[in-house]
Amino acid sequence: VVAASSAPYAQTAADTWPTKPVTIVVPYSAGGGTDIVARVVAQRLSELWGKPVVVDNRTGANGAIGSSYVAKSSPDGHTLLLVVGSHAINPVLMKSLPYETAKAFTPITRIAISPMVMVASSKSPYKDLRDVLTAARKEEVAIGYSEGQTRLTGEMIRQAGGLKTIGVPYKGGAPIMVDIIGGHLPLGLTSVLTALPHIQSGNLRVIGVAANERMTIFPAAMTFKEAGLQGVESLNWYGLFGPASLPKGVVSQINRDLKKVTAEPALIKQMHEQGAEIVMTPPDEFSRFLQQETTKWTQVAQRGGITAE
Repeated sequence: VVAASSAPYAQTAADTWPTKPVTIVVPYSAGGGTDIVARVVAQRLSELWGKPVVVDNRTGANGAIGSSYVAKSSPDGHTLLLVVGSHAINPVLMKSLPYETAKAFTPITRIAISPMVMVASSKSPYKDLRDVLTAARKEEVAIGYSEGQTRLTGEMIRQAGGLKTIGVPYKGGAPIMVDIIGGHLPLGLTSVLTALPHIQSGNLRVIGVAANERMTIFPAAMTFKEAGLQGVESLNWYGLFGPASLPKGVVSQINRDLKKVTAEPALIKQMHEQGAEIVMTPPDEFSRFLQQETTKWTQVAQRGGITAE
């Protein structure tokens, strides 16, 4: 009876949605990778839906503040959440969250993936990844991180290489880039999208790629695997969620419309040039992926003695 009664509502919601402007909450600072992806898709969805699609940056607590806002919003599809891998990692690193991650949101799709990269100033004495590893085995080397996944990626690298690295926390990827360029921080882990403008301007260079293969846009940057560190793979992903109980009809429409706009050759080219690959993972598959990610990074944290704070 419940299924029969809810189906018409879901269909009606999809038929009439959106009825007003749609807000995509990005719980990280402006200028970072997630913000860039959000603005790219928001512009195209706004044109398709005939309604404004606004990006709202609500920073703080590794994404928990903006995520909490969405979790408490009306499940009508007009308030969405775009996050990175830290969303699945926060339960591992944070004792108290204002929501239960696995239940407070409706997974819609994983839009794109991109490897994490280690960057340094173009003036840095570290010319390649081998230089960094050699130094970090002898002395403490600071590496900036901005959220859960970048923190645990740094820990994964430390474990794999037996390094003396020290993680330095930041509130977003963009401030890390500023401090590296300014000479206040030697290295940082971030998304390609966050680092790319500074790489193109000549202020930063990619030292290492946390993937199994080199990236075509950074052919000179070796992978950690090439440098002898096994198992260092950290794919940054950009996932779209709604509040819990988002109608299936709305979820289906958002997926359908996102597939349409992300299939545009111009957008695919734009994302590829920025080191990101469009994947558009279906909701069920996305849910399974989230569980696997939490398990993977829980193991990294446990090996490193990292406990929830």
